[in-house]
Amino acid sequence: MGERCAWAGSDPLYVAYHDEEWGVPDYEGRALWEKLVLDGFQAGLSWITILRKRENFRAAFAGFDPEVIAGWGEPEVQRLLADPGIIRHRGKIEATIGNARAFREIEARQGFARFLWDYVDGAPLQTRRATMADVPAQTELSQRISKDLKKAGFRFCGPTIVYAFMQAVGMVNDHVLHCPCHDPVAEIGKRGFPG
Repeated sequence: MGERCAWAGSDPLYVAYHDEEWGVPDYEGRALWEKLVLDGFQAGLSWITILRKRENFRAAFAGFDPEVIAGWGEPEVQRLLADPGIIRHRGKIEATIGNARAFREIEARQGFARFLWDYVDGAPLQTRRATMADVPAQTELSQRISKDLKKAGFRFCGPTIVYAFMQAVGMVNDHVLHCPCHDPVAEIGKRGFPG
């Protein structure tokens, strides 16, 4: 059995995230939105910081229910800015509220999951990268998705954030070839977008 992707390191939380979640295709709109929001909160920080606070984020942001968050305003922003369990960044908090409103519009129009998965024709891109050095920080596709998300009203969704998101939710399988997760994730991806 090969070695897992080097970025997973040895922290048990990170290893579990790598082995059980990262790269596994996710087709549920609300869960995709949550992961995009968390990737936005990661900007300028390490992902392990977000993972360690993820349950605090879920509690503070009403289980990442966009229907609830879309109705929030300054009182909720102030409450969140006072919450030491999350990343207290006004711009990211306000963006999350705006992103909930943008999510609702896309969800009503075509479904947020379908909106995203249509960029890869409903099936994960299989990159077959030999080493982590071969993995880009962004791609032309992540640039296009970022641009379209921004046009739809999203913030904190630049092309690097979007590419990290695409990797996390399985839109692209960037487990390196020698990683024991590469082939199982590729197999799951063959099922494609449901429906």
